[in-house]
Amino acid sequence: MAGTEDLSPAAIAAGAKDVDPSKDAKTYDCDLLVIGGGSGGLSAAKKAADKGAKVVLCDFVRPSPAGTKWGLGGTCVNVGCIPKKLFHTSALIGENMKHAAKDYGWTGAEDVKCDWGTLSNNVTMYIRSLNWGYKTELNKRGVNYVNGFAKFVDPHTIEATLPDDSKKLITARRVLIATGGRPTLLKCPGAEHAVTSDDIFRLKNDPGKTLVVGASYVALECAGFLTGIGRDATVMVRSIPLRGFDQDMAKKIVEHMINGGTKFIHGAIPDKIELDAAGKKIVHWKDAEGKPQTDAFDTVLMAIGRTPELAALDLAAAGGVALAENGKVKTDKFDRTSVPHIYAIGDIIEGGLELTPVAIAAGKHLAERLYAGGTTVMDYRAVPTTVFTPLEYGCVGMSEEDAAKKFGMIEVYHTYFTPLEWQIPHLGENVCYMKLIVNPFQNEKVLGFHVLAPNAGEMTQAVAVAIRMGATKGDFDATIGIHPIVAEEMVSLRINKSSGDDAKKTGC
Repeated sequence: MAGTEDLSPAAIAAGAKDVDPSKDAKTYDCDLLVIGGGSGGLSAAKKAADKGAKVVLCDFVRPSPAGTKWGLGGTCVNVGCIPKKLFHTSALIGENMKHAAKDYGWTGAEDVKCDWGTLSNNVTMYIRSLNWGYKTELNKRGVNYVNGFAKFVDPHTIEATLPDDSKKLITARRVLIATGGRPTLLKCPGAEHAVTSDDIFRLKNDPGKTLVVGASYVALECAGFLTGIGRDATVMVRSIPLRGFDQDMAKKIVEHMINGGTKFIHGAIPDKIELDAAGKKIVHWKDAEGKPQTDAFDTVLMAIGRTPELAALDLAAAGGVALAENGKVKTDKFDRTSVPHIYAIGDIIEGGLELTPVAIAAGKHLAERLYAGGTTVMDYRAVPTTVFTPLEYGCVGMSEEDAAKKFGMIEVYHTYFTPLEWQIPHLGENVCYMKLIVNPFQNEKVLGFHVLAPNAGEMTQAVAVAIRMGATKGDFDATIGIHPIVAEEMVSLRINKSSGDDAKKTGC
């Protein structure tokens, strides 16, 4: 995995430099040229400028196949984390009004409906304010922002194609590639009738009855909020849900979503998508038994993964930046590519993590190493994350499968539980779940934490600190809980899986 080696500050300081600028007599337009205005690129550009570097940042968003385009800020801000969390919040508000408000004394909330146009427009307007804010931040720091699509002409020269199709050549001592990824497209006939996560948040028309193809976190999050705002959502799963995540937790997520009204089709992929006279998308597939099936949908959403946005950069002209078999950029522990003065961070690198905070940290560390004598490389261990399904899933550290594979014998402490807030409206008994994975041969050092509950991310962030500090199960046990909150469960875990005892709670 990129950047995981343990290195002393001296070794980092000695090895991180690509070239001694004092020995490079050439003159360049800038010290650092950043390709990509997403989280990682912005982080690196701002930090480098703060440290005195002359920085140019090129960013241009090619419209999606469906024609959606957006402004500065990358995937997270425009079509990822930010709109996803806001749509998820809308779904949670609706669910609370429909299923809990009456029992808490509120009247008239049972028949509420979510207006798609209002939700989409308000989220879009907020995002546009963020786009403007990023431009303002770059300007304050003296970063030269070029709204142009960049490609290499030679290892130190970029050609930026501007919105009016004119060309601008920029030379740079160093180049950082931080272009992120775009949704992978289906290859079946009629795929052009489908949309992706680049489009779903800005659809002008209500998505209506929607088929979500894929079982990634993007797929499940989108299907979850669509169900939550009262739309008919079906998920078509080819193999397993949430590949790469703890599969025990993944199965519980799917079960909860089914109970909440989301439908699932297992063991299938679209064979063909047709458009009928009324504008419906007619999807053909074979079920798990090989029998042909068909259904009509208002919207088909492709969420089958993401592809690095590298094809149009002409990396060959950059001196042959090496790619891995999966199409991602090979980098060393210092974020250098095979061309020493060209760097890469974020979703495009082999062995990295496709998470916004990871790209931000990597960009910051890189700029500090290059321009401020920094000695920190990106550490990909114990990075926390949350999947914003209807019942949120937070995790940090190892999955149960990976821990068992690496250590052989492990122990898992777990519990089912019911948040106090759910008791009055009877939203489900023992639906939430938490587990702590430990190494029994290392004083029960915590290897992984997983929780399926409201506000799971808020808990997971704090646990990540403990795991990075080498916390043991005893450390959790010795901590006094806050009563009565969901996070209290993490310091009162007593049932271990190996005992076979029932982990379901029967009281407070």
